[in-house]
Amino acid sequence: MLKARGCFCGCFKTLREQYSRRAYGVLHEAQRYGRLYPSHIETSLIQKAVLAVGSGVAALRNPYRHDMVAVLGETTGHQALMRLRDRMKTDPEGYSVLLERPRIKLSTLDLSHMSALPDGTLGREYLRFLEENKVTPDTRADVKFVDDEELAYVMQRYREVHDLMHTLLGMPTNMLGEVVVKCFEAAQTGLPMCVLGAALGPLRLSTSRLKMLAQSLGPWAIRNGARSRCVLSIFYERRWEHSLEGLRQELNIEEPPLNLIASVKNTSTKSQ
Repeated sequence: MLKARGCFCGCFKTLREQYSRRAYGVLHEAQRYGRLYPSHIETSLIQKAVLAVGSGVAALRNPYRHDMVAVLGETTGHQALMRLRDRMKTDPEGYSVLLERPRIKLSTLDLSHMSALPDGTLGREYLRFLEENKVTPDTRADVKFVDDEELAYVMQRYREVHDLMHTLLGMPTNMLGEVVVKCFEAAQTGLPMCVLGAALGPLRLSTSRLKMLAQSLGPWAIRNGARSRCVLSIFYERRWEHSLEGLRQELNIEEPPLNLIASVKNTSTKSQ
């Protein structure tokens, strides 16, 4: 176990150092311009396997290790990313997303405009989610290990709309909320890391929350993830003024059976 862990750490450290040298232009010009995209790190199948196993173990021990979750997703998700890309290409709006490559970052969001939008609009509710949970889209790491430029963008888009999934599904960022979102994403995307999170995340829940997941929230999330329109095919940057409820209906997403956000707020108020 220690030897395998050392192998993973050494592999990850070497690749990270390689990326750092590339990022600062130390590599030969031909190598630097030969990358598939700015943050790309080329890896062999063996290296991907080592990274997948090591990051998977680390993510299981600590689900909040977003760096390890990211590596696991990139090294195991090739087939799922191809299917997602193909779904986006068959959707007119999704095809526009693939062509224009929008990014959801603080530098691309008009926060003053979004804060002035009426309650119930996508932009206002998304901004409210970011503020109340003290999160930012800028924490999403750049894709590194996907060996296809278009698929790398699909993975990047998946990461950057994750907080929008919380907004659309009405889920908080506690462990139960994250597991529910992972159940939805597993059924929607087929990404192995989402399936793993949906399968093993419940092990960290209390008995009462596990009951809520098993009896209502889990089946609801899986059913809606499987039947809804591809969430990556929405050009969210052009939808901030739209009604959140209207977008849910367009995506074919039902109202959640339980209001977890209100429950979290009530718990927080009582503890003060």
